[in-house]
Amino acid sequence: MQPSNLAPRVHHENFAQVCRSYYQLTKPRIIPLLLIETAASMWVAAQGHPDLLLVLMTMAGGWLAAASAQVINCVYDRDIDYDMERTRDRPLPSGRIQVRDALIFAAILAILSFTVLTWFANLLAAGLAMAGLVVYIGVYTHWLKRSSPQNIVIGGAAGAIPPMVGWAAVTGHVGWAAWIFFAIVFVWTPPHFWALAMLIKEDYAKVNVPMLPVVVGNEETANQIWLYTLLLVPVTLLMVCPTEACGWLYGLLALILGGLFLRKAYDLKQCPCDRDLARGVFKYSIFYMMLLSAAMVVDSLPVTRNSIHALIGTLGMG
Repeated sequence: MQPSNLAPRVHHENFAQVCRSYYQLTKPRIIPLLLIETAASMWVAAQGHPDLLLVLMTMAGGWLAAASAQVINCVYDRDIDYDMERTRDRPLPSGRIQVRDALIFAAILAILSFTVLTWFANLLAAGLAMAGLVVYIGVYTHWLKRSSPQNIVIGGAAGAIPPMVGWAAVTGHVGWAAWIFFAIVFVWTPPHFWALAMLIKEDYAKVNVPMLPVVVGNEETANQIWLYTLLLVPVTLLMVCPTEACGWLYGLLALILGGLFLRKAYDLKQCPCDRDLARGVFKYSIFYMMLLSAAMVVDSLPVTRNSIHALIGTLGMG
């Protein structure tokens, strides 16, 4: 890494600007999807009857953990952020925040996360959140991001831990359904991230980060996106059979959403240099995970289960 003083110190004009810079360090646009996954897992684990205070505090603890990880990521990647035009204005490379202050901020966030999750949920949920932080920083950011084109595959485990945190917060343990939700996010991450990497591969090439499109090109990346998406659809159905954590309404919606994802991935496979198709896969992947999580929540609600049972009974009587 380059020296910490990549840019001269910039002084904020007021306290609001200070808060804005620290908030930007957390990369806030990345975190909401992690919280949606956490909440969905809690709804399923609680069979549609979660403790709303527990949900809110678990999400708060999850936000704090994810924010801490992103701040440390910003510290570690400040050299490449300085070299890329789209990231040069971030708080660290621009000089608005110094490395020491960012690390103190990250430590405070991590301690608060562990405290909140331990106090309002349990030690297992807190430990899993910290494990996610360690995997993201130690495995992905430090070890793999700059050394292997498979960085996002293995490092993606960090982003798959939030559903396990939610499940542990409700039940006090990690069941098979939680592991399947982990697997869903784990398999979803490569097509999601590689589609974005195809759009900004020139930036990654400039700073020698071996993202898959930089190393093997768009055609092979599109093939890998297709294969992972093909695997993703049956993995999502494991929530229905054999675990029965979710019902057939979720299963139907998972098939529909997965079919649309497959169509977009196949189109990209046919025209791997089409930036609009890559952008479409990336954007849809976000909506896909949001809607899949929403499908789990709706399916878990007692009113949904009762309505489906009543419908099945009516049809059976007919």
